[in-house]
Amino acid sequence: MSATLLRRSPNARCVFRHSFREESQPSMRTALFSSSAPKPRNIGTFATASLVTAVSLTAYALGAVYPPAPISLLYPRPAAPPPVDPTSPESIAYIKALEAELQALPALNALRTRADADDWYETRPHAHLSEESRAGKLTAGSLRGPGKLALLPLVRVRRDESEAVVFVHLGRGLCGHDGIIHGGLLATLLDETLARNAILNLPEKVGVTATLSLTYRAPTRADQFVILKTQLLEVKGRKVTVSGRVEDLQGTLLVEAKALFVQPRYATTLSPMAVWPPIGERSTEPPVPT
Repeated sequence: MSATLLRRSPNARCVFRHSFREESQPSMRTALFSSSAPKPRNIGTFATASLVTAVSLTAYALGAVYPPAPISLLYPRPAAPPPVDPTSPESIAYIKALEAELQALPALNALRTRADADDWYETRPHAHLSEESRAGKLTAGSLRGPGKLALLPLVRVRRDESEAVVFVHLGRGLCGHDGIIHGGLLATLLDETLARNAILNLPEKVGVTATLSLTYRAPTRADQFVILKTQLLEVKGRKVTVSGRVEDLQGTLLVEAKALFVQPRYATTLSPMAVWPPIGERSTEPPVPT
């Protein structure tokens, strides 16, 4: 188009500007959308190292304060050893503090204050054994003392001898793996507590273990109170079947057991009075509140 024609056309200037806008806009849009997004900034080496260090220290601190269960089982926290001499002032104070802790246990006080509390009695096995008699006993003698079985068991028994609840403290000297109570020790405690429940239901109040089966449900940690519960299942002449379980104070099932006890044929020649001191005297009076 010539300059002369543009001057002669009254709308030439407007047409030219409009055409310029229509032609220029697509190119501007293309430039807008074709432009690439800004690249993210790379984190420097120092910043990366600082971040990794901070996360690692935080994880370590949390793991030290709240270790995962498998780690705490494999690598238990170090614990101060209990007093060695059971007659030392330190041992006496240690046992006294444990006894106070036992008496204050909510689980024990709940049993003492329940509606049927008068249907139960309380006893402490081995409490009346002489020192000479204890010397030949396993749980009352060899395993007794600070860091082991520091306290006498505390037993709550239903007066009809159908069930019992036993409180025991397990020290660190009873472990297989460090911090975990030996399974054989738990079997021994269950055998004794089940025997008490069974023998008191035999005709001559004398019996021996015929079978004992155990199922270990969870590791039992040291330095804690545990609760052994026993229940009478069946009485058939000279045979009594009982069941039991070990729990921690939170109610976690640790061990299950079932046993058969038999009264030997020579039982009539034995005195059942020899049984009472080891297993705990049977009470006929309601327990005195402590």
